[in-house]
Amino acid sequence: MSDRQDRPRAIDRRVRLQGEPVDSCPRLLPEAERGSVRRITAVGEEVLSHPCREVTEFGTSELSALIDDMFLTMYVADGAGLAANQVGVDLRLFVYDCPDDDGVRHVGHLVNPVLELPDPGRRRLVDDTEGCLSVPGATMAVPRPDRAVARGCDKDGNPLVIEGTGYFARCLQHEIDHLDGHLYLDRLSARDRKDALRQMAARREDVFARREKKAAAFGARYSAS
Repeated sequence: MSDRQDRPRAIDRRVRLQGEPVDSCPRLLPEAERGSVRRITAVGEEVLSHPCREVTEFGTSELSALIDDMFLTMYVADGAGLAANQVGVDLRLFVYDCPDDDGVRHVGHLVNPVLELPDPGRRRLVDDTEGCLSVPGATMAVPRPDRAVARGCDKDGNPLVIEGTGYFARCLQHEIDHLDGHLYLDRLSARDRKDALRQMAARREDVFARREKKAAAFGARYSAS
């Protein structure tokens, strides 16, 4: 999920790391400092269009390295969340660094997530602008519930429950959509989908240039191909 430029800015003393409150959290996580930048997949690629496989092996160096790479790749692309299939890996896993509408910063990763939404009778839908790192340069209004709960585990297999409201609830839903093989484009009318794809065609080269510049600032290289 792409970062929203007008979103509330999180205050470092109001941080929830892996769902738990902490006193502070660095802007650039240690995971990102260890990671390498990966290419972000784009709409039309097969890995984005089918449900991802569940992770079955926990506590491995390979899983830790993937999470490290995903965090750095997300920061290079100015994202608020990133799913594993967005870096070409067919596994149910996403990372996030996203505020809610109260300015609380939510940071972490979630493996094998299952989404829970409020009952339809208690659900409040909010139309808000949404973008996607796999649809570079396009933003559209997408209605989503303003509350969500994601249940899963961390990279070591420990159970996690992540609760989100406002913009962070949108992020949780967006990333789990990815892992189920869907883009936010799938929630749009045919007309709005065409509009989003036109936006992407017009702006993606500028987006790629910004990613390359940001990667260079981290001492890395980003390639869109």
